[in-house]
Amino acid sequence: MQDDDTQTQALSDAWMGELLRRRELVRFRLELTLPDGTRRALVSDTDRVSLGTHASNDLVIDRDTVSRFHCEIVIDDHGVRVRDLSSKNGTFVDGVRIESAWLGRAHELRLGEQVVAFTLEEARASVALSSEDHFGRILGRSSAMRRVFAMLERCASADITVLLEGESGTGKEGAAEAIHGESARKSAPFVVVDCSAIAPNLLESELFGHEKGAFTGADRAHKGAFEEAHGGTVFLDEIGEVPIELQPKLLRVLERKQVRRLGSQRVIDVDVRFVAATNRSLKREVNEGRFRQDLYFRLAVARVELPPLRERLDDLALLTTAFLDQLHAGPAQRARLLDPSFQQRLARHPWPGNVRELRNAIERALVFGEPDLQEPSMLRAAVTAPVDDVDLTYAEAREHAISRFEVEWLPAMLAKHGGNVSRAARHADLTRPYLHKLLRRHGLRGGEE
Repeated sequence: MQDDDTQTQALSDAWMGELLRRRELVRFRLELTLPDGTRRALVSDTDRVSLGTHASNDLVIDRDTVSRFHCEIVIDDHGVRVRDLSSKNGTFVDGVRIESAWLGRAHELRLGEQVVAFTLEEARASVALSSEDHFGRILGRSSAMRRVFAMLERCASADITVLLEGESGTGKEGAAEAIHGESARKSAPFVVVDCSAIAPNLLESELFGHEKGAFTGADRAHKGAFEEAHGGTVFLDEIGEVPIELQPKLLRVLERKQVRRLGSQRVIDVDVRFVAATNRSLKREVNEGRFRQDLYFRLAVARVELPPLRERLDDLALLTTAFLDQLHAGPAQRARLLDPSFQQRLARHPWPGNVRELRNAIERALVFGEPDLQEPSMLRAAVTAPVDDVDLTYAEAREHAISRFEVEWLPAMLAKHGGNVSRAARHADLTRPYLHKLLRRHGLRGGEE
């Protein structure tokens, strides 16, 4: 696949960029041959196509060896890529099993035992780009962000449920705030529930509320988030962290707009708009049995994926300028941090923490003169450590490597800061709730906050 990789890079550097400047989107054709010899084809007209057995997929493949959500093909500023969604039998490109791979002009995709022919089309489709360089407090002039802004603008104008997807630090909470702020509900409450920051046994009370005496320690009645947000918007951050046993109750609220507090038989009507966010692939979670399929579809009425910073490097200067304004930088500091050589250095960093990490880097550069853009030595060691079992899939091997790194890194980071979770989180460019989630995952405990 080496020639295809080279070709794809050339496409991403010139061809894809030129298409997006002309507000055009590349199209591709998928064709599968069924066991009886008949053929079925799909020509894309969007930037995302999903394949699998479930009827909601763009290309439905009713074969026993194909998963409900098997894989998806995504177009962005860099080209066309296929991503496996933790399918049971894997996704193969020209005979090679992949988790994610760039695609050239023609390939043979295999999903389980089903072969799908992929071909780029000559025809183009139009793509909607916003004329704005911001939406609420989210900034961007890149075509990737202007596509996102166009989608968010449409979501804000319609009172529909929205699922925001993307890595940590890409601006999902800012997008949710802006959807609410640009909607007809803007004068009503905007209530945020971080599902990753609340212990599972307390999350139900936080969402639905409780009556006095409903459980030990419930010394007074408490309104839940859905009641508090009546007339406005509830933002369910990290929705993928909701325990599977609580998900049916959440589904009933979305469908019926009614809640019942813990310890009460009274049903309360609520008028709320739902926006949810996740840094996971919920389709993968559905495939692996950790997220209910019916809840996923009720949340994903409109899906918007916020791109990571490494895929929108054209926005670095704009973001740097905005952070310098927020931090009240002086003229000499601004000149140094906006110098092309410094911006080129920023562009070479992978930005695993995305826009949040960039802001912290700019703030450190103002205080200490130079930002620390080096990866932790333990992470480099984990990445370069030998693979324990070559029989594992790529996804499984990567998960093992990340887990090994976290088990070593978390105690060391806490020890460095005397067990203080807040200080450790600030130093690591993590939110405190997310650090708590990592600690719980590995059975670790922090000390003082």
